[in-house]
Amino acid sequence: MSDINILLENAVNETAKLSDGEVFLLRDLFKGYEWNRISRSNRLLLGTLFLNKISSENLEIIASTKTSSGQQKYLIIRSNPHA
Repeated sequence: MSDINILLENAVNETAKLSDGEVFLLRDLFKGYEWNRISRSNRLLLGTLFLNKISSENLEIIASTKTSSGQQKYLIIRSNPHA
């Protein structure tokens, strides 16, 4: 699990399963044991890369508020829901 680009792509792919208006943390896009296997430094890097990706591409995701522990919350904003 050392390839950060694969982790980033997996996270982005998981967002397709979320509904319009849903709020999530990056860690929510991984199974608990998968997230725990990522080193802290790689989790921080992954968070930065994910934020940059959603900011630079139209992925229908915006950064929301942060949790009390400093984790970035994200919001799904689908203009055309897939239904």
